Amino acid sequence: MSTPLTPKLQRFLDFIRRFTLENGQAPSYEEIMHALGFASLGTINWYVKTLTHNGYLSRAKGPNGKRALTLNEELAAPARLPLLGLIAAGVPIEALENAESIDVPAPFVHPNNYVLRVNGDSMIEDCIEDGDYIIVRKTANANPGQAVVALINGEATLKRYYPKPSGIELHPRNPNYSVIHVDPSDAFHIQGILLYSFREYN
Repeated sequence: MSTPLTPKLQRFLDFIRRFTLENGQAPSYEEIMHALGFASLGTINWYVKTLTHNGYLSRAKGPNGKRALTLNEELAAPARLPLLGLIAAGVPIEALENAESIDVPAPFVHPNNYVLRVNGDSMIEDCIEDGDYIIVRKTANANPGQAVVALINGEATLKRYYPKPSGIELHPRNPNYSVIHVDPSDAFHIQGILLYSFREYN
């Protein structure tokens, strides 16, 4: 099995996979740089070398090498998880249930994992923006500081979890938002922990 990737490397690989599936060929270095907002081709080359070394990519040598990127077969195959609705990263709102599914990186496919789409910008310092998707592992427990999907009095929100002697605090990652203090009288449950976030590139 390939070495697990950092979120940045995974996003880079996700883009190559989506582009290849949609266009029938891998993106050029210039196309990757434009789509992902990199400043130099040297950065693209570093990402490609790292993913090649770890067994996620292979590339042809010679003049066509910058487009002839090939994904490992396991990662090239589409993988999907259920998209269970909308999660607020600003203020709590009710999650919307539906029967859709969405393509995700293959290593995250698991019976206890699901996807939510983020609504709001309270987690932007964690590089989670409005409209992004998050992969969540179902669990009722979390470690202090983990990003969790929490249910407060029947409403869902995405925040960082900090248990305190005086009660639970849910911290946003945007200074424009206030910490949510969970009172003992509130109905509070952890629905899952954040594993990964990604966005779709058009």
